[in-house]
Amino acid sequence: MNSRAKQQLKPSTKRKSRLCLSCGDVLTGRRRRYCSDYCRQMLLAALNRRTGLLTALGTRYATFYFTRWMVIMDLLPYGTDQIYSFILPRGPGQKPRQAFCEMSNRLGDVWWAEKNRSHKRYLASKVVLDKAHKPRIPKEVVMPLTTSVPAVGSSVLLTLRLTPAQLSSDNLLDEIKRAYRRQAKRHHPDLGGKTEAFRRIHEAYEKLLNWAQHPTLIHRSGFPDKWFYEGMSNRWKAPIAQRRGF
Repeated sequence: MNSRAKQQLKPSTKRKSRLCLSCGDVLTGRRRRYCSDYCRQMLLAALNRRTGLLTALGTRYATFYFTRWMVIMDLLPYGTDQIYSFILPRGPGQKPRQAFCEMSNRLGDVWWAEKNRSHKRYLASKVVLDKAHKPRIPKEVVMPLTTSVPAVGSSVLLTLRLTPAQLSSDNLLDEIKRAYRRQAKRHHPDLGGKTEAFRRIHEAYEKLLNWAQHPTLIHRSGFPDKWFYEGMSNRWKAPIAQRRGF
């Protein structure tokens, strides 16, 4: 085997680019998940403007995600374990939200054409569902994951240089006090630090002490890499952020 062939067999060490969960563009910031909040809001608004079709199809859960070449919407209607998958290729330069709107409009046109012909909503829904792929995958693929995270802002933890895992410590108060003392020594105005930075540290310290005395969790349903629809609320939700270590 020549050296070139050996090199091709070695696993790639090149880091995979992180992409915006809304438009698919390459992200530059390490912690960012979207190009901007506006970018996230644009896709979420487009999804929520077109929930009528999902309601007509009796959708219990649905997910939306995309690749460079296509957009995919998987849905699970009430009363069945069958997942229906709708796939549409993305045109050159077409944003995921534009491709989703195109797919939704096409399916909506099919639904209304049959509804106007037969005057039966269930037949219109059947015609649309018959156009879907029917993969043999478990229904859990579109059923939401539920995560529980502390009801503490990430900025508070970042200010004191704490991780979510430390909030589950048996000695939580000691952890918080040690973190506060470390940051106070670095940023106290009497030691050359800035007053504003020290104020933020003290506020974060007080918030964490209050939380430690009455800890509460926020329960979130969804997927970390897919947009999620729930029929009960008739709303789409952005991908959930997962905090490591909790």
